[in-house]
Amino acid sequence: MPTAELPAVPGVLSARDCLRTAETIAAAQESDGALPWFTGGHTDPWDHIENAMALTVAGLWDQARDAYRWSAKTQRADGSWPMQFRAGVIENADADTNFCAYIATGVLHFLTSTDDFEFVREMWPTVRAAVDFVLSLQQGDFGEIHWSLGPGGSSGAALLTGCSSIFHSLRCALSLADQLDDPQPSWEVAALRLGHALRDHPEAFLDKSRYSMDWYYPILGGAIRGRAAYDRITSRWEDFVVPTLGIRCVSDQPWVTGAETCELVLALDALGDNRRARQLFINMQHLREADGSYWTGLVFTDGKRWPEERTTWTAAATLLAADALTRTTPANNIFRDLPRPTRITASHCACATSPTH
Repeated sequence: MPTAELPAVPGVLSARDCLRTAETIAAAQESDGALPWFTGGHTDPWDHIENAMALTVAGLWDQARDAYRWSAKTQRADGSWPMQFRAGVIENADADTNFCAYIATGVLHFLTSTDDFEFVREMWPTVRAAVDFVLSLQQGDFGEIHWSLGPGGSSGAALLTGCSSIFHSLRCALSLADQLDDPQPSWEVAALRLGHALRDHPEAFLDKSRYSMDWYYPILGGAIRGRAAYDRITSRWEDFVVPTLGIRCVSDQPWVTGAETCELVLALDALGDNRRARQLFINMQHLREADGSYWTGLVFTDGKRWPEERTTWTAAATLLAADALTRTTPANNIFRDLPRPTRITASHCACATSPTH
């Protein structure tokens, strides 16, 4: 049974509703601890961690520990993970840097929720190796991090969404390092460079501006806040937000998705925009099933669920958003209040020392 208070969003979801959602995630967990997209589906290292965080929110701490131990067991010697597993078999051996970095966010979330320093010390070598791997691909001119590594080498390109998530994970890793008395000053330098790239060098990243994640992720990850963040949200609100339904995954497609909507909820919550955050959370509940699971999305021109999948990570994003909105668990602020090294003071980049930065 849960050992923590569960979120309850008045008039939307009860604590029991949130527990039922967490139980649908736990039901998909495989015997080795992996948390696939759905029963029989594939597991990727990022969504696996998102699911572990949701289990933590619901007080299902043993299942969350099993998930983190799966990450430790499946990590490769260079600190990376394959992009995709299915039933314990590697389906895609390439490494995604954002996928690898997210372990730091998950482990800090678990520590903040449980105060289980013993378990976090067990996980720390895994986190440290993952971060070192990710930073080995910080090969861009401005501090951006290449998005993948395969047999042919680095992808040679960076993604805005992925790097925004990595920026957040680096901040989480730095917080863990401080709390475990294992300072990592090189990580802080890397985070400062990456934050600079995210704010000031859009040319460093592939153009994926059709996707809503490129719109809100620099805010969710903490690289952009304040007036610049509000202006960014305003600039494309009409492109992505579909009243009463949630947000589009892609600006030119009639498809709203639950996970992206809940991530925007988290980004708005981080800006203190509670009214719009709560309304979006209400709007996406049409994706909820009676058992507490969530459909991935809806094609609103024909009213059809698509894909015909109820994904664990959509349920997980919903629980993380509920926790943030209600300030329930000790880790409800994981995307809101982390101390953030965002301002670089010295760089080879001329714009870093210009009067406007």
